[in-house]
Parts: sequence; C-alpha cells; structure tokens
Amino acid sequence: MFLYYENNFIIITDITIKSHKLPDAFDGYKIVHLSDLHGKKFGKGQKNLVKKIKDARPDLIVFTGDMVDSGHYDAEPVLELVEQISRIAPIYFVTGNHEWWSGKFDVLGKLLEENGVCVLRNAYDRLSKGKDGIYIMGIDDPAADQAGQEEANIIENEIKQVLNGIGETGTFSILLAHRPEMFPLYSEHGFDLILCGHAHGGQVRLPFVGGLVAPNQGFFPKYTSGVYKSRNSLMVVSRGLGNSVIPQRLFNHPEIVVLTLVKD
Repeated sequence: MFLYYENNFIIITDITIKSHKLPDAFDGYKIVHLSDLHGKKFGKGQKNLVKKIKDARPDLIVFTGDMVDSGHYDAEPVLELVEQISRIAPIYFVTGNHEWWSGKFDVLGKLLEENGVCVLRNAYDRLSKGKDGIYIMGIDDPAADQAGQEEANIIENEIKQVLNGIGETGTFSILLAHRPEMFPLYSEHGFDLILCGHAHGGQVRLPFVGGLVAPNQGFFPKYTSGVYKSRNSLMVVSRGLGNSVIPQRLFNHPEIVVLTLVKD
C-alpha cells in the first residue's frame, strides 16, 4: 500500500514567480506545468489528474516532454488527458527524449494537434491579453537530432532559431525545454522563466539530500525539483508524474506544478 501511495498520490506544488517585466494584464496569470507522464494513468479516463488540473483553474497548461514512454509505448493515456483538459485552458507541448526514442512522434504530434495542443518545435507564440503580451517558446529535446552532434550545440542552435524569429525585445519570456541540466545555457539567453522536467525529482528523495539520481545528471543531481536562479533567469523543474526505467518513486509523489505570475 505504501509503494502504491508513493506512485499514485498526486501533489500540487504552488510557486509564485515575480517579475517587473510582467505586463499588468498578466498579473495573477496561472500556469499548470505537467511533465514526464510516461503513459501513466491516474484513474479511469485520467479522472484523478483531470480533476486536480481543473481545480487549479489555470489560464495555460504546458507539457515539458516524455508524455509517452519508449519502452512500453501507449499514446492513449496522453490523448485521454489532453482531450479533456483542452476544454480548461490552451495547451503547449515540447518533446522529451522518449517521444523521439519511441520512433512514433510524427504520428503522436499530429494526434496532439488534432486534440487542440500547440506543439512548439523550436518555435514561439505570443500570448495576448488585450494589448499586452508575453512570449512562450519551446525547443525540441536534443534526442530529435540524428546527426550525432553535442547536445549543448543542438540546444544552442535551437534557441537561436527561436529567438531569430522574434523582433520584439524586453518582453517577458517563457521557455519550455525538457532537460534541466542545460540551465546554464538557457540562462545565457536571458529567458525570464524556464520550465523543465526529465529529472523525475531524483526518483528517491531524502531529507537534506534531495534527489538521488537523474538522467544526464547521475547521482546526487543538481537540478531535480523546484526553483533555481541564474543571472536574470528562473528555472522551475517539475518532478513529473510517471516513471520509466526505475518503476518506483520514494518520498517523491507525482507532481503538478501550479505557477502564478505576479507583477513585481
């Protein structure tokens, strides 16, 4: 029972993000951040997960990758979820490594778009409220690249591709990216808020230690959960919802992050 509870009891983490760059119209704007579902189901038709998202009353919902698992690919849990929550708020999605490792993202991406999801592949959109606006940008996980380049170089090129399309400067910007270990690189480009997943909260969390192990970070990883600051950028890392190679979470419940943007 204890192990089942650890893997299935969803917690809500409320985080306030303050910025003087935030337009007045976005003061109090609420974002639900989801990541790393890995095809997991939370009740019939995802009812437990849908209820918690609905209760949060978000203005925006974002996914930061690995909504399917390449080891036991099943798109149904993701599609059940997005079909329902697309009625709650606009949805934006970026890929994780498992979408690419599955070899089926071309089909999955189309299905997501058919269900009202905006898939950001090295692209941006402007979120508008009246005359005010902020930018949301998204980059592919570097696993999308088949040329064998260094991951940092792939991400650098992806970020430049996104930023080159934006003529406006000084506007509050949000970057969706799967991998938190690239935070030093993200912060070099001055994004105000970066949302990531991938680390699964370190899988097992211990007091005074934090997470024990994370992909691409190894043991005692630096970026696993919560808020990190570098230069003028804040990064929020979701502990995610599902599991992959390691099937069990300990002291690290599935997490929905609810962000409230506040004009500072």
